[in-house]
Amino acid sequence: MKYSVLGPSGIRVSQICLGSATFGVAPTSQEADEVVGAALDLGVTFFDTANVYGSAPTFDRPGHPPAAQRESAEEILGRALEGRRDEVVLATKSGERRVGAGAGLSRRHIIGQVEQSLRRLRTDHIDVYYGHFPDPHTPLEQTLAVYDDLIRQGKTRYAALSNHPAWQMTEALWIADDRRLVSTPVAAQVQYSLLHRGPEAELVPACSRFGISIVPFAPLHGGLLADLSVLEREISGDQRYGGAGFSAQEIAVARALDGLAREWGLEMQQVSLAWLLSRPAVASMIVGAETAEEMRANASAAEVELSAEQLEAVSALTENRPA
Repeated sequence: MKYSVLGPSGIRVSQICLGSATFGVAPTSQEADEVVGAALDLGVTFFDTANVYGSAPTFDRPGHPPAAQRESAEEILGRALEGRRDEVVLATKSGERRVGAGAGLSRRHIIGQVEQSLRRLRTDHIDVYYGHFPDPHTPLEQTLAVYDDLIRQGKTRYAALSNHPAWQMTEALWIADDRRLVSTPVAAQVQYSLLHRGPEAELVPACSRFGISIVPFAPLHGGLLADLSVLEREISGDQRYGGAGFSAQEIAVARALDGLAREWGLEMQQVSLAWLLSRPAVASMIVGAETAEEMRANASAAEVELSAEQLEAVSALTENRPA
């Protein structure tokens, strides 16, 4: 495993981060323990979750208990990390609605959610605390002020933003500097992959300029950039969340990528993840895994170094696609 410094935080995180969005569904609670254990054994030190993961209706699947009857991902992850909490950098989020709870990034909602997250995670502090989505009803000044309070109280260590556009990330830096806050965002979490390069237009240059780390989620684009066998599944890609699934253009890119990987003697997911790790400002990538075997396969990408020619060949597959 290789490690990177997360923005201006000074902390080192593994370049592969284990995400827990579907913990409790796939993998199940028991399987999640095995996945987390495998990740720790592989040197993964960065774990990502959120107050709504696992227990949100979005992740309902046939044959599994409905959201209200499931353990949350935070509960599952907190239990799996028990006894090894000090070995990892733990990130969670607030801002989205839980069953019976409010949503948003106001002082009221954040304070209420951080206490619940601490309880579910079985910890006294959260290392990286993200604002999950922009809140159009709450001034960013208020959000950063409460993050500042939480850091000074020792309940969180660093602030970060997820799914925020470049202009809001820049505004957050201005506010933190102007008000001398310790809640300067250290990372930007965003969907980013070979098939989703929109962040390269503004967010990547902004984060590169100001020393903020980018932590991509969905780096394998629903599994399409990992293994073409995903196309054989009855439900694939964003169809899990009511979307349209993979487009013909996306499938064509994936087939071309698979051809390059075979030519180079590598696995498809290794090429996809190694390419993304080479992009400016990217410090770590959030990967999901349903089994320990998938965890090991994804983690192996951190050891792969593509040549300049190989990186150029991968980039060329989607360089002219609209953002």
